Amino acid sequence: MKKSIILLALVTGLGTLEAQAKDCEGLPTHAALKKALIDAHKADNGGFNLDMWGTVVNRAGKVCTVVYTGTKYDSQWPGSRLISAQKANTANAFSLENLALSTANLYSATQPGGSLYGLQHSNPINTAGAYKGNAESNGSDNDPLVGERIGGVNVFGGGLALYNSKGQLVGALGVSGDSSCVDHNIAWRTRNSLKLDFVSGGVSAAKNDQIIYDVKDGKSAGGFGHVFCGGNESKISETLPATAVVQK
Repeated sequence: MKKSIILLALVTGLGTLEAQAKDCEGLPTHAALKKALIDAHKADNGGFNLDMWGTVVNRAGKVCTVVYTGTKYDSQWPGSRLISAQKANTANAFSLENLALSTANLYSATQPGGSLYGLQHSNPINTAGAYKGNAESNGSDNDPLVGERIGGVNVFGGGLALYNSKGQLVGALGVSGDSSCVDHNIAWRTRNSLKLDFVSGGVSAAKNDQIIYDVKDGKSAGGFGHVFCGGNESKISETLPATAVVQK
């Protein structure tokens, strides 16, 4: 009887892993995302140079992998793990194949009087999934968030939709752990390194989902601007790699 139970558990576990692999096909593995995030973090991104969390979700909003750049799970702000997941969920939920909206693009539009005011309250976080499991597993290849549809809407920099070389929207990346402007810069470098930045449309001047610094006296000139974060993050954003635009 005991052997049968063990065998059933093994078969069920294998089935779950196979299903997870299929759900996340075409998206970076844990090792690939961790390397890309660490490499992006090494660049000058402004801010406090803090360690970071990164999360990838698939097109259905299901978490595929969660990583961090530090030496252990609490080397970066513990609260930023869920923020990174929410950013990934948001960029995925509000982007289309011909219109990429980064979480940075949503900042001004969701403020009082903005065209999308209230959006941040529209998709509640999955609290049961968010806080389950052992904290020491956070950021590992078996992070308790993996396989969950985490939900949540975050409206400051750090979330980017992911587009493959055919211009297909395949999911999204969320990065958190420093100022929101730094988060955006690191997410941008990470996506570029993963070769998932074939963006075909957006609200920025370059027609992509780049952060827009056009807020003056509390108002965005174009309606999709993001506030400055106090450092040189905005200047650094001007030097980030161009997206590999796909005309559709």
